[in-house]
Amino acid sequence: MDFFNYKRRRTTEVRIGKTPLGGDNPIRIQSMTNTPTQEVEKSVEQCIRIIEAGADYVRLTAQGTREAESLAAIEDELHRRGYRTPLVADIHFNPHVAEVAATIVEKVRINPGNFVDSARTFKHIDYTDEEYAAELQRLRARFIRLLDICREHHTAIRIGVNHGSLSDRIMSRYGDTPAGIAESCMEFLRVCRDESFPDVVISIKASNTAVMVKSVRLLLDAMEKEEMHYPLHLGVTEAGEGEDGRIKSAVGIGTLLADGIGDTIRVSLSEAPEAEIPVARKLVDYITARAGHPAIRGEKAEGYDALRMERRPSLAVGNIGGGKVPVTIADRTDGKEPTADYTLTHDAEGHAFITASNEPSKRFPLFSTDELDRLAACSAEQKFLQLSYAELNERVWTALSQTQGLVVVLTSQHLNPVGECRAFFHALLNRDCPVPVVVRLSYNDSQLEDLQLKAAADFGALLLDGWVDGIWLNHTGEIPAHKITACMYGILQASRQRMSKTEYISCPGCGRTLFDLTQTIARVKAATSHLKTLKIGIMGCIVNGPGEMADADYGYVGAGRNRISLYKGKTCIEKNIPEEEAVEHLIALIKKEGDWTEP
Repeated sequence: MDFFNYKRRRTTEVRIGKTPLGGDNPIRIQSMTNTPTQEVEKSVEQCIRIIEAGADYVRLTAQGTREAESLAAIEDELHRRGYRTPLVADIHFNPHVAEVAATIVEKVRINPGNFVDSARTFKHIDYTDEEYAAELQRLRARFIRLLDICREHHTAIRIGVNHGSLSDRIMSRYGDTPAGIAESCMEFLRVCRDESFPDVVISIKASNTAVMVKSVRLLLDAMEKEEMHYPLHLGVTEAGEGEDGRIKSAVGIGTLLADGIGDTIRVSLSEAPEAEIPVARKLVDYITARAGHPAIRGEKAEGYDALRMERRPSLAVGNIGGGKVPVTIADRTDGKEPTADYTLTHDAEGHAFITASNEPSKRFPLFSTDELDRLAACSAEQKFLQLSYAELNERVWTALSQTQGLVVVLTSQHLNPVGECRAFFHALLNRDCPVPVVVRLSYNDSQLEDLQLKAAADFGALLLDGWVDGIWLNHTGEIPAHKITACMYGILQASRQRMSKTEYISCPGCGRTLFDLTQTIARVKAATSHLKTLKIGIMGCIVNGPGEMADADYGYVGAGRNRISLYKGKTCIEKNIPEEEAVEHLIALIKKEGDWTEP
């Protein structure tokens, strides 16, 4: 990986029907149906909508043999209508269903957490080394059977690890950690390598973007050490819908794409699946446009480890830096909520200031590198210096090291702003300069969605790396100021840096979902959106439900047709509640646990 210059990671090519993946192929886009797979006509129509939106692959769930066999009818009808887009079967809990599906579709996704291991119970099991080796041998024997069928039928495999469905076996040995997530995948990859089965795609997904990114980086590190170069599928599970779903997906997927990682992506939104495709396309196009950009000459800091993803130590200047939550700065305000922590203002002479939004008397001067003499003469207890990486010189370094109460506002106009900003932070580490830094990036998009995706991808990468003490989203278009500020807070929350609103961890739905997910999300939000510090999971089924909701405070999970179970963390509190009563029961549970406040 080049920390500063964008270049796609080289991977092996995987045959998936007539649409190969990896190698020199473009980054592929995909989505997943949410119709019951046994309902062939509905599934065909939805597949067509997804394909015509621009998808390269379409995935369908296959819970049992009947659903797997329905895939043949769906594929036949699609072919009859002239659609040859490869289909992917999504399998959980049943290796036999994977074997049936592998004779029909072009790719089969299996989940290491439940392919051979039984459904997790969150119980710790003490394995001896011999017992653990025996479990791996059982896994190997069962998996080889599937590989043999896939080889015979020219079917590719995705080994798709989900943070929310790690097996008790992995959890017992490695814990609920990124290292455990990566090892869950490596166990299966080693079998593929030993059996010389090349058509393998891998994915590691989580609803927590920091866990997702760190797990993927750990996996790639392990793969490099064992000389594996399989292509990667990227996605953030249970990202949600609307603004939150787009920002969260862009933070996680965009960070890895910026690193050159990723050969196919799925943006998992709790919306119609065809709505995912244009969002994914915009994100991919934004990052890949960096290919061949002017070289950024940075020097990697000695001892820096991208796998640690720890916050860079910085001095505290007021409420900026020193390990405090990152602040927000806005160009302007329109009097609507939310407001940023600071706003750019000017005095009668045109001098720039950073003014505290809740205390206008706290007004701190903002200087450019052309005003270093004014900066040196300034006696304010707190001041800001705006500069770019290209402006670094010895005079600037002197100001950074000798000026008390200084905050840097880092800007970039480079085609690869993430790479240039990283070069700046590595320069600070090499100089042992702990000055706090607010990153200011500029955009001029007319559509809010475009701004959300681009800003989340750029700021998210720098936040997850641990570089940033504040963000400043500069926008020159007509988007209202409060929406720009909301985008900043959304990015900070999606990066797990700062909570400012209720977080909903909601799945996109699939053929396993047995209630109306869209309406349910709306009802839950209407009842709980004022609970600013809570994370609430809304899951269509139990495949990822309790596991992904380990990161949530409360969970609302489909337990059967129009039946809901409620969770506190990983613990199921109530089972099989009628759907029409479930939101009231959720409110009662939150009140009982002492987390409720009146709106």
